[in-house]
Amino acid sequence: MSFRKTISCILFPLTMWYAVGVWFRNLMFSLGIKRQVAPPVTTIGVGNLCAGGAGKTPHVEYLLRLLSPHYETALLSRGYRRHTKGFLLDDGCHSPSRLGDEPAMLAGKFPKITVAVCEDRVEGVRRLLQSELPPQVVVLDDVYQHRSIKPTVNILLTEYHKPYFSDHIMPYGDLREFRSARRRARMVIVTKAPEQLDPISRHSFVSRLRLRPHQKVFFSHIHYSHPLPLMGGAELPLDSIDAALLLTGIAHPEPMVQHVSQFCSVTPMRFSDHHRYTLSDLKRIRHAFDQLQGSRKLILTTEKDAVRLRELASSDLMAGLPIYYLPITVRIDPSAEQDFDHTIESIVHENVSFLERMKKTTFNF
Repeated sequence: MSFRKTISCILFPLTMWYAVGVWFRNLMFSLGIKRQVAPPVTTIGVGNLCAGGAGKTPHVEYLLRLLSPHYETALLSRGYRRHTKGFLLDDGCHSPSRLGDEPAMLAGKFPKITVAVCEDRVEGVRRLLQSELPPQVVVLDDVYQHRSIKPTVNILLTEYHKPYFSDHIMPYGDLREFRSARRRARMVIVTKAPEQLDPISRHSFVSRLRLRPHQKVFFSHIHYSHPLPLMGGAELPLDSIDAALLLTGIAHPEPMVQHVSQFCSVTPMRFSDHHRYTLSDLKRIRHAFDQLQGSRKLILTTEKDAVRLRELASSDLMAGLPIYYLPITVRIDPSAEQDFDHTIESIVHENVSFLERMKKTTFNF
């Protein structure tokens, strides 16, 4: 028996108590004892049933890229692992300590959108609507379990290689709530899927999701761009280097390791998800880099790790280290990309238009 399975069996009694707590909480919302608010603005919720690693951030980025050219758009996130509390707007510094690494990264990539963080999503949306330039669309990051707010559209993500139908409730598994919670989704995106997926495999997978007829399913995959220098500069093709120290502080770095390994020798150096780098870490990183063989070598990391590493850019330990990050985007399966974009755009257009007509109505929010 594997170590994970052994621990899972030991924790199984706790799973029952956690499951009871989740069931009771959802029952309170179903009975209306706990209030759920649908704010007077178009909201798109992105989340998943499992604990981390499903690819929420690049899918949020996809939505921001799709909608921000046409609507006043805001991003609202909890700001996980930030050093602050309450409602905060990005002040232009894109600080991960202030906002959390993911909102800080997106604020840097989308300077024209409003980026805010708040633990209480209802309060966060309320504050956004009270700002000088209220958004027409708010994208809610990692909101599936935050049931006090009811998004206009709920998008549920599930990994192709670790779908919710093969997982179990925490702590025995990684599900934060029951599989039946899938019913709250307007659409489901199967993330990190193979680029080429035959129709039989696709049909078999979709049938196991056990969705209702109105729920749409889309498949997406990761697209890697060329590495970029940490502090700015020209991109560098992967096939031009001999060896890379792959520095990751994300939940599931395996796809990135597999991708980079196609081009050069890879030495993984893994940290915990959302790891905050220290000077001690830099010493270890420099030592590991010095051990790499080859004249053309570099340190390669993720976009989220790059945001955190920039906080240490003034340290002497960073001097001379060739640190690059690997940008990623998600691509919806080409046969369904137009349908996905059209579905989102139609819902947003219809809802924004309706709210514009109802501007003079007093909302209870």
